[in-house]
Amino acid sequence: MSNTSSNDTLAQDFVAFAVQSKVLRFGEFKTKAGRLSPYFFNAGLFDDGAKLGRLAQFYARRLIASGVEFDMLFGPAYKGITLAAAVSIELARLGHNKPFAYNRKEAKDHGEGGTLVGAPVQGRVLIIDDVISAGTSVRESIDLILKAGAKPAGVTIALDRQEKATANGQDANESAVQQVEQHYGLPVVAIATLADLLQYLQTESDPALTAFHPAVLAYRQRYGV
Repeated sequence: MSNTSSNDTLAQDFVAFAVQSKVLRFGEFKTKAGRLSPYFFNAGLFDDGAKLGRLAQFYARRLIASGVEFDMLFGPAYKGITLAAAVSIELARLGHNKPFAYNRKEAKDHGEGGTLVGAPVQGRVLIIDDVISAGTSVRESIDLILKAGAKPAGVTIALDRQEKATANGQDANESAVQQVEQHYGLPVVAIATLADLLQYLQTESDPALTAFHPAVLAYRQRYGV
C-alpha cells in the first residue's frame, strides 16, 4: 500500500525540503545491501529545531490524510525516538493529542527498569521510523508492542525506497516495505517514495539536479519493485 503518487503535492514538497536540507543527496553511495545507489537519504541530518519541526509537519499531515487509526506512537531506538516526540507534538498542535513511547537498546536495571520509556504501550500502536531497509527495526518493535499486550496499527516512514529487499545476498521479489505489509498485514504510510523522487528530478529547474534523473531511473529499473 503506497499513500503517495508521482503527482502528490505533499510528497513533492517533502522531497524538495529533503534536498534543500541536504538530507537527500546525490552521487554514488554504497547501501547496506552492497548496491551502489545514486542517492542517499539520511534523516539524522534533520538536525535542528526548524528542520525537525517541518519534518514532523510532513509526517502528521500524511498520517491524518492516510486514515490509519492509532492510539499512540512508538519510536524504535534511535532515530525513532526523536521522530515519535516531534510528531506527537505536531499531532497535538493539529488537535490529535497522542501519547508516545520508545525503547532503549539496553535494559535498565534501576529506577523504572526495563526497555520501554514513555507512555504505557497499549491500544493501537503506530511505529514511526525514517525508512525500512531490512525490516529488522519493525520486527523488533512489533515484538515489544505485542509483549506489552498492545496491537501494532501500522508503520509510518519518511521515504519508501521501493527497491527489492535482500536475503542471504539474494534479491527478493518484494521490497522491505511490501514484506512488512504482507507478513504482518500492517499498512505502511510513507511521506514520499522513489517514484516521487524521480518526478521531482524530472520537473526540477536546476540542471545540476535534473542531471541525476537518468542514474536514479536506471537504479530503479534494476532494483525497483
